[in-house]
Amino acid sequence: MTEQTTKQKLALITGASRGLGAALAEALAPTHHIVAVARTTGALEELDDRIQSNGGTATLAPMDITVPDAMATLCRGIHDRWGSLDLWVHTAIHAAPLSPANFVAAKDWDKSLEINASATARLITYVAPLLGQTGQAVFFDDPRAGEKFFGTYGATKAAQLALARSWQVEGERTGPKVSILSPQPMSTALRARFFPGEDRAALATPQAEATRLLPEIVTNS
Repeated sequence: MTEQTTKQKLALITGASRGLGAALAEALAPTHHIVAVARTTGALEELDDRIQSNGGTATLAPMDITVPDAMATLCRGIHDRWGSLDLWVHTAIHAAPLSPANFVAAKDWDKSLEINASATARLITYVAPLLGQTGQAVFFDDPRAGEKFFGTYGATKAAQLALARSWQVEGERTGPKVSILSPQPMSTALRARFFPGEDRAALATPQAEATRLLPEIVTNS
């Protein structure tokens, strides 16, 4: 665990262990101290090694975003240690197995709803005071609602984005700024669960997408 330097801004990344979250953590590290949240300790440590090798700093938070007490403790810790937060990048998501709507398993629905919607709603209430009027929150669109076999993922991802869009318009005058970005199809583990036979060579890498999306994030963070 490393300290934030006095000149760096602070970025919280939920879902930072792999994919776009990890790529954005590395892309933001030259200008932000990274608070990296994910359940997989080993992957977070590997991320920290990459960030440090490029001169950046990070604080690792191996936590489950669906545990309210853990997220409350994390946000209180950010307040006590740094006082505020410049940026929150939310990439944590659960990809439930594809299924016809009439065969959706209750456990898959419940887990998707908890991670994709309920945890997001709680995090907004916890993080908003840290962002204040000048911080920025970033979410990522993936419009699958209504597509065949995407009932569970599509519905719960749409619920997440509905929350983000409401927060976005509510803060147009008062802040914080809420951005909803649209990544290109990427060669991530999440996409591989949905399209296992897809030619991954034709997809963008998370690193390339992080580079492409970075200007839209750092302009206001």
